[in-house]
Amino acid sequence: RRCFVCWTSAVLLICCGAYGNNHQQYPKHQIKMAVGKNKNLGKGKKGGRKKIVDPFLKKEWYKLVAPSIFAQKDCGRTLITKTQGTKIASEYLKGRVIEISLADLQKNEALAHRKIKLCIEDVQGYNCLLNFHGMDMTRDKLCSLIRKKQSIIEANVDCRTSDGYIVRMFCIAFTKQQATQIKSTCYAKSAQIRSIRAKMVSTMQELGTKGDLKTLVKELISDHIGEQIVKQASSIFPIKDCFIRKVKVLKKPKFDVTELMEWHSADEKTADTGKPIEGADTKEETLAGSGGRL
Repeated sequence: RRCFVCWTSAVLLICCGAYGNNHQQYPKHQIKMAVGKNKNLGKGKKGGRKKIVDPFLKKEWYKLVAPSIFAQKDCGRTLITKTQGTKIASEYLKGRVIEISLADLQKNEALAHRKIKLCIEDVQGYNCLLNFHGMDMTRDKLCSLIRKKQSIIEANVDCRTSDGYIVRMFCIAFTKQQATQIKSTCYAKSAQIRSIRAKMVSTMQELGTKGDLKTLVKELISDHIGEQIVKQASSIFPIKDCFIRKVKVLKKPKFDVTELMEWHSADEKTADTGKPIEGADTKEETLAGSGGRL
């Protein structure tokens, strides 16, 4: 038993000595081979810090040009990544939709409750030519109109303009208390609501189909259609706060540059002063001393 313990301790001492003097037993070239096999040896930590590059250095600004029917043509700037290889910047800009307040476009704060959507149709240099894409009403204006003890009347219609656009219009109106009314509520009957809705649909259909999209947008900006519906529905039930609350362009015709340039060409309207009368400036030649008679 003692011999076995002595033998094991001797083996352990020999092993420890061999491990401790490992660098002396093996030549240097073998150590270098071991280092060369480990590819990750000598490298830094994985996932080191990358160079922080400013992303705006790869971007460029384009100018947004609104149609000529609005008072303010320069309506903002938009950002896009610069052209790199097959990724052309102008192609990625086309189809981008911009939402702008009508108060900024018309320079009139009374129209701040209207929002106009414009779509980028074409890019010329650093100018993005916009076209009408839709119209909406702000939420705060819509919520301020909705109250208790009155009926809400809504209608929508799809119509095709003369230049091939399919437009969906939404109308909203509210019943109104009469001046001599004692009752606190002013609810309309279902038959009255249906007849008023029919008036709304017919008026919007007539407005949408009688001209092109440009004339329709001019009518929507002026907001005369609401007053027209109020007058027509007054014989059925008195209504108030009638608005075209939303307009969507559902379908567009094939893109045509000449039609787009008509949107951006200034409307040159000159007053009709008539033609000058021939011979109006000529004086009658008379003989001296004849009193005007020959």
